[in-house]
Amino acid sequence: MPAPRSKPLLAWEPAPYLVLIALLMFTGLVRPSSSPWLFWPYSAALAATLVWLVVPLVRDRRGVANPDRWGDLSSLDGLELLDAPRREREVRTVVPVADVRRHQAAIDLARIHGGAEQHAVLVPRASRWLSRRYRVGVQLVGGDRPRHAGFLPDAAGEPWRDRLDALRTEGVFVRVPALITGESRPFGVDLDTSGLERVLAER
Repeated sequence: MPAPRSKPLLAWEPAPYLVLIALLMFTGLVRPSSSPWLFWPYSAALAATLVWLVVPLVRDRRGVANPDRWGDLSSLDGLELLDAPRREREVRTVVPVADVRRHQAAIDLARIHGGAEQHAVLVPRASRWLSRRYRVGVQLVGGDRPRHAGFLPDAAGEPWRDRLDALRTEGVFVRVPALITGESRPFGVDLDTSGLERVLAER
């Protein structure tokens, strides 16, 4: 089954806020003295929207989901990791991680705690805040905890997206070798995906 390319509209972060604003625009028209067929459905819709707004915030604060709704990992506990080790070949398959400029602090900490050479976990259905587009997230895991480094470029991630997504539904995530490039900011992150195709084919 093809992996979804974007979030459902109801899962998009601004959606409950937009619905709440739309409902509040009618507060001047809907009053307790209004007809019951108008007041009570409006009140129910307003209450449901507030629940829709609050529940994800509470879930995020408690850290229930791992990965969370943006594809960030809080830890590796409880996850099944499938290693895709480097394959020896004349030409290495190296993929530079996209959007690293937005995550320099996290990459710096990962480098301090885990060194320049470490591993990264690929997390499908990751996204940026306020974006509906799903991407394959890259979490550096060489340090004391996972840290978000960016995303696979769309062209590089497309051949593996569906299979990575299918593994995620089983609670399985793929781990690949990673190299943090540069001695100081701005850092880059290169992934060695030479073993990825074989591992996914054997799964």
